[in-house]
Amino acid sequence: MNAYDIIRRPVITEQSMESVADKKYVFMVAVNATKPEIKEAVEKVFGVKVAKVNTIRSQGKAKRTGAYPMGRRPETKKAIVTLTPDSKTIEFFEGMV
Repeated sequence: MNAYDIIRRPVITEQSMESVADKKYVFMVAVNATKPEIKEAVEKVFGVKVAKVNTIRSQGKAKRTGAYPMGRRPETKKAIVTLTPDSKTIEFFEGMV
């Protein structure tokens, strides 16, 4: 997997935008990606230094479709990436705060 397969998209919510001031950024990532892979991908794509990576994995929810068989929503994984204090910020998030 390359870096663009690991990082799917940024998470743009009020809560995630409040943490941008603390140099914490939230991304949806591939479900099978590990913390070192996420760190390497963010550093490669955005050219920043990553201090820490926390991950949250959500199970897919069972949903009724109105008929048989019952369907499932996909599993998701979020990564909260904390940058080092001397690192530059990610420009993508600058205009959204």
